[in-house]
Amino acid sequence: QVQLVESGGGLVQAGGSLRLSCAASGRTFSSYTMGWFRQAPGKEREFVARITRSGGTPYYADSVMGRFTLSRDNAKNTVYLQMNSLKRGDTAVYYCAAGRCPSRSQNEYDYWGQGTQVTVSS
Repeated sequence: QVQLVESGGGLVQAGGSLRLSCAASGRTFSSYTMGWFRQAPGKEREFVARITRSGGTPYYADSVMGRFTLSRDNAKNTVYLQMNSLKRGDTAVYYCAAGRCPSRSQNEYDYWGQGTQVTVSS
């Protein structure tokens, strides 16, 4: 069992930055691929980025490539999503998730956080 708690969301102007954190409970954090997803109002939840258990090269959605950076610290049981050059279209609730396989599919993730709101204003 893994419990995930996101933090770091908030209100930011377009062009600004935020860093989201996702803290995991339990001693098996390093056994999981970690992913970030987001859900904008009226839209389905979509993949943002994921990183393998060892912290290898992350994989990003095209919409955030070059602006977002995903990293993890297995010693701290935490994964980070650095978001730069934010756009209004990035406004969403952001969720972190833990899964067994590196994937952009939500179905491959077993544990989910409650989400953190990111709002980008013009």
